[in-house]
Amino acid sequence: MSRSPRQARSVARLAAVQALYQMEISGTGVDAIVREFSQHRFDRDLEGERLAEADEAFFAEILRGVVTDRPAVDAAISRRLAAGWRLDRIDATARAIIRCAVYEMTGTPRTPAEIAIDEYVEVAKSFFGEGAETSFVNGVLDGIARDDRAA
Repeated sequence: MSRSPRQARSVARLAAVQALYQMEISGTGVDAIVREFSQHRFDRDLEGERLAEADEAFFAEILRGVVTDRPAVDAAISRRLAAGWRLDRIDATARAIIRCAVYEMTGTPRTPAEIAIDEYVEVAKSFFGEGAETSFVNGVLDGIARDDRAA
């Protein structure tokens, strides 16, 4: 079943967050993760239901971009954390969400901040519901977007 390009990008974003989390937990490299998702996760059935299609090229672009630009991405995030907070204290899933969003907002090509924030807040809701973690993700991303506009 064919999906809209927008929905395929939304699915790619969710998969990128899952993949980035998996990379951090397992220590697996980006190329192996991209290959695993392409061969075993995308365009598959799950319990008799067809999974939504993902923009696989966009998925790979996000992952590779986060890995390549990680020092700049992490610096942008760290500037928005409360005094005394370190990036490694953030929940690993929230950290993956924020890193993917920051890459999209600041990488090449850029996704407009409003779109990236909206998309990744929805991803956060899929993991955390409407709770404090989702509000935290939204606040950090909004602050980074303001910093980027001011630069």
